[in-house]
Amino acid sequence: MDINSEDDLLNAVCKEAKAEGKLTGENLTKLYEAFGQRFTKAFEALKENRVKKYIFKPSGKVVWIVVGKERDYLIMPNAEFCTCDDFYFRVLDREVHLCYHLIAQKIAKILGWYETIESHDELYESLMAEWKKPTL
Repeated sequence: MDINSEDDLLNAVCKEAKAEGKLTGENLTKLYEAFGQRFTKAFEALKENRVKKYIFKPSGKVVWIVVGKERDYLIMPNAEFCTCDDFYFRVLDREVHLCYHLIAQKIAKILGWYETIESHDELYESLMAEWKKPTL
């Protein structure tokens, strides 16, 4: 599946799910057929409420995080970027277009399935430094 069709499918399924207020069995099947284990992991992250939207006050800066198995991963949805190893090794090598953290964030944002965390601007730099740390 190419980049555009992955994005198109994900967006179409999410729009349909938003209109219906839920992901139907048919939606789940489409997503699993397109993304396989990446969707399974993304759906697990959604069910476990591991997608977080940080809003920093008073600046209004927004940062998306997906809590992974090893650490928290910084998501930059507009750039379709994630700090996970899968992104570095498979997405950048063009094996796949999206890691499961990006899939989870896209679904979470459209369907409102995320936790909003408000934080003070003073914590922004230290949190970003933690989230941007390379994995060892």
